Amino acid sequence: MKAEPELLVGLDLGTSKVAVVVAERDERTGEAQIIGVGQAPSYGVRKGLIVNLEQAVNSVRSAVDDARHMVGLSFRHVTVAFSGTDVQSVLTRGMVSLGRTPRPVLEGDVERAIEVAQSELDIASNHSVLHAIPVDFCLDGHSGIDDPLGMTGSRLELELQSLIVPTSTIQNVINCVEKAGLIVDGLVLKPLAAAMGALSTEEAHSGAAVVDVGGGTTGIAVYSEGRPRRLSVIPVGGDHITNDLACVLKIPTSKAEALKREVALDEEEGSLEDLLDLDVRGQKVSFTVGQVAEIVGCRVEEIFETLVGKELSKSGLTMFPAGIVLAGGVAKTGGIDAFVSDVLDLPVRTAPPLDAGRMPPGRNGAEFAASAGVIRYVLQKELKPYRYLEPSSSLLQDRPDHVGPSSVKKTFTKFVADSREADGAIKRFTETLKKSFRELF
Repeated sequence: MKAEPELLVGLDLGTSKVAVVVAERDERTGEAQIIGVGQAPSYGVRKGLIVNLEQAVNSVRSAVDDARHMVGLSFRHVTVAFSGTDVQSVLTRGMVSLGRTPRPVLEGDVERAIEVAQSELDIASNHSVLHAIPVDFCLDGHSGIDDPLGMTGSRLELELQSLIVPTSTIQNVINCVEKAGLIVDGLVLKPLAAAMGALSTEEAHSGAAVVDVGGGTTGIAVYSEGRPRRLSVIPVGGDHITNDLACVLKIPTSKAEALKREVALDEEEGSLEDLLDLDVRGQKVSFTVGQVAEIVGCRVEEIFETLVGKELSKSGLTMFPAGIVLAGGVAKTGGIDAFVSDVLDLPVRTAPPLDAGRMPPGRNGAEFAASAGVIRYVLQKELKPYRYLEPSSSLLQDRPDHVGPSSVKKTFTKFVADSREADGAIKRFTETLKKSFRELF
């Protein structure tokens, strides 16, 4: 009797669409091959946040049904990528002495350095650490070390990036997915998933920023030396372009959305006076290509020059040799790469998923970069669990295999509280990190 294939499933809960990527693991190599991509329009989600739980649950169910129909297999366990409007990326440092006489770095030394770095965090009681990512190890003043274990020195330093989100945002995502009949194995912030789905290894080491422009949010992941240096989410996206067109041209949003998809930002000058005809409430209205392109261009310029530019500055990096990598639905806008390149004075490319060749036609464009990136994230976590520490996911894996909103309250725990609870919270967080290290070593 042939054994059931091992499936890895990523669920991308977006503002415009819900996507479900299904991959089958090869028993011999351990690698995963994408075998199907399901999708459905997203309802009940605004600016990356769930605003109508029942509508969001139905959207997830529709995307899951589409994926199951495509692959002909059933599944329940998923890793979920989600966004939000209040994401903090905080860098802290931890340093521990290895003694007067140089000696090899042990697992416990790294754990102590992480504990010190976490103790520097000051987080509100209604927020939680979603990811803790070691971005740099330094041994006796020598930085850029990927893995210090076994190396000899007297002083170990660590730079740790903690991604902090509102606890309610995480709870609502888990509740939504569970109500759709699924089991949440892990969580990943969408900018990180988009980066893993679109950014090449060479670009990540050279220095680049992945900008994932979706319907309601724009996610930014800044990479240098192969590690994420800053991740953030801006509550502005493609829906704002649609609303601009609807307000300025005084047309329904559905017509504005269709109009947006017809115009490129690199229209030839001779075509700017061409007319675009619409039927609005039984009346024919016309606009020139130039009018529409100007409205779209103004919003895109504002997103990148003002908002994205500000986030790039906050990263502390002054150079991006590999430039900007665009993902998300808005990245499909014609001519946007050259337009953004002029705005930021950086090289820009539009990125289909790295696994686009393995994905179904029509479901392998830039808007699916984050969806495919969830699978890569899961694989990377298995290979190097210390690189992407996910405290909330560690607890989720210990939950009973049942569905219901009550399971969220029983199994979801915040890891860092406010200053009055910091000592106990740090201890709990450290214990989870130790568990990850024990699994690795």
